[in-house]
Amino acid sequence: MNSVSDVKIGRALLSVSDKSGLAELGAALAARGVELVSTGGTAKALREAGLAVKDVSELTGFPEMMDGRVKTLHPTVHGGILAVRDDPAHAASMAEHGIGAIDLLVVNLYPFEATVARGAKRDEVVENIDIGGPSMVRSAAKNHAYVTILTDPADYAELLGELEAKGGATTYDFRRKMAAKAFAATAAYDAAISSWFAFADQGQVFPDRLALALRKGEDLRYGENPHQAAAIYLPQRVGAQGIPQARQLQGKELSYNNYNDADAALELISEFRDGAPAVAIIKHANPCGVAQGGTLLDAYGAAFDCDRVSAFGGIVACNRPLDAATAEAITSIFTEVVIAPGADAAAQAIFAAKKNLRLLLVDELPEPRRPGLSLKTITGGLLVQSRDNGEIGEADLTVVTKRAPTAEELRDCLFAWKVAKHVKSNAIVYAKDGVTAGIGAGQMNRRDSSRIAAVRAREAAEQAGWPEARTVGSAVASDAFFPFPDGLLAAAEAGATAVIQPGGAMGDDAVIATADEAGLAMVFTGMRHFRH
Repeated sequence: MNSVSDVKIGRALLSVSDKSGLAELGAALAARGVELVSTGGTAKALREAGLAVKDVSELTGFPEMMDGRVKTLHPTVHGGILAVRDDPAHAASMAEHGIGAIDLLVVNLYPFEATVARGAKRDEVVENIDIGGPSMVRSAAKNHAYVTILTDPADYAELLGELEAKGGATTYDFRRKMAAKAFAATAAYDAAISSWFAFADQGQVFPDRLALALRKGEDLRYGENPHQAAAIYLPQRVGAQGIPQARQLQGKELSYNNYNDADAALELISEFRDGAPAVAIIKHANPCGVAQGGTLLDAYGAAFDCDRVSAFGGIVACNRPLDAATAEAITSIFTEVVIAPGADAAAQAIFAAKKNLRLLLVDELPEPRRPGLSLKTITGGLLVQSRDNGEIGEADLTVVTKRAPTAEELRDCLFAWKVAKHVKSNAIVYAKDGVTAGIGAGQMNRRDSSRIAAVRAREAAEQAGWPEARTVGSAVASDAFFPFPDGLLAAAEAGATAVIQPGGAMGDDAVIATADEAGLAMVFTGMRHFRH
């Protein structure tokens, strides 16, 4: 048989955990005269649908045994799948041992990941490692020149379309496509199992082999720039939460940059998931304004006033469900994406008038302290690290200056510190009364970040008509230590009265002395938050 020929389906073996569409598929195959062979629960479901089914045990001459662990691992099954039909020696072996050809294999695997996700005990998890299923899938996929393999109920309709168009046969192109999908399915399944053994069962942080199992969500219009192609891939695990899992109520499809910026906004606002109403405005993955307030509207107004220029075309994230008043304020300027854990009907109606605005609703904000890995590709490799889930509280701070911060300064220090964690290095954040006053991001030295943040604060004051910049009387956070006094002096010149920074520089003594001379209160965290 030529490998590009159509192959007529005479016998099908079906063994599935996910039984969606099974009865309809079985009926359609039976109507075409296809012999149905099956196992266990799948055979039962087909019989309950009124279909004639032959048990695998009738083919093998052996009953299912060992609680179903051994049923399809038999030469009659694998010979029927793997035989090269136009090879005389293979044909002779089939005839000698009474092996009939299996033309179609429909298999999806034990629900390993779902079992793990619901918190099953170890023995049950291990029992849900499929052995016979992957073996048959790989056999059929290897022999796709002669055998059709289906691993996803979503492909049943395409199979039936093939049979209708080709008089009960499948094309080589279809079989080849399904074989590729089958190998991807078993690879992802094995990756999930190896990850569970490494991370959950044995507590390894960085196993010798890191197996990733991702499925494509969708192709994106383009990447960071129009000449770059892009797609989004999603984790296989059940219960993942983030921007890809959010419900998009309206607006154009998300772009590569939208996903990246929206993720930065979600991660930042999650730092305030349990606090007062809070809003973060993000532009190019950096916050340009973050605020807490008595209401969500108050918080949005304060965050917007921090940097009205950068807020144009930005991403807005809220830690509370959206109301009409906040929706009105947000839609008063061009906004790309809005993210929140809900929105009332009035807010949704207001957003609906802005057809290009993407409104994303999440079930809940992620836990900022959750464990996990962060991955970054580099030429020739992949950098992997644990998530930056470090948290600093008041008890973790060390006062290093003659003057200790007041209670108000301490609150602003901790607020600024949370925001600085999400600003690209070198990061400087001024904050006062739970509102960012100025943000400096991504500069090559810390002094320039301090100065840029102060400049933005002065511009904000001019636009709002305030008598002075909010940096006056503010706390300033630095994501890493001040190596020299110059950055600290720039902050003092801007009016900051308190400083929070990691400490640990060779020049700490000079920086502390400078703070004392300026009358600043300074605390060390002992933890830094580089974000490149």
